[in-house]
Amino acid sequence: MRRKPKNQPLTRAEEEIMQILWDMKSGIVKDIRTKFDEPRPARNTVSTVVRVLERKGYVGHKAYGNTHLYHPVVTKEEYSKRQLFRLLDGYFDSSFPALASFFAREKDLSMSELEELIKETGNIPGKKKKKKE
Repeated sequence: MRRKPKNQPLTRAEEEIMQILWDMKSGIVKDIRTKFDEPRPARNTVSTVVRVLERKGYVGHKAYGNTHLYHPVVTKEEYSKRQLFRLLDGYFDSSFPALASFFAREKDLSMSELEELIKETGNIPGKKKKKKE
């Protein structure tokens, strides 16, 4: 049964496992666990987090006997977009210019990097260009 993902952020542990699944495309708990750095989390911990992700609607599985092959149901792009808009709405009053200026200040962007950003936003497909008055 595929559940629609809730519009809630993932915990750090859930996000780590999703990153692994997005990279792997699919895997059993044993395979997911081997992708962690040492010391690796316990098998039961990984299994529990994967089942929570499945309940939340982020992961699905195919059963092969007692073995479950897990796969992401939400793409990395979908999740990233949702998180970015959550950040934009929650911390920048839905203002992209406020978000962009925050990152420009924090990352100390050069003039050429700012010009590149402006150029890139002008090349977005479907974006209407403002008429000069």
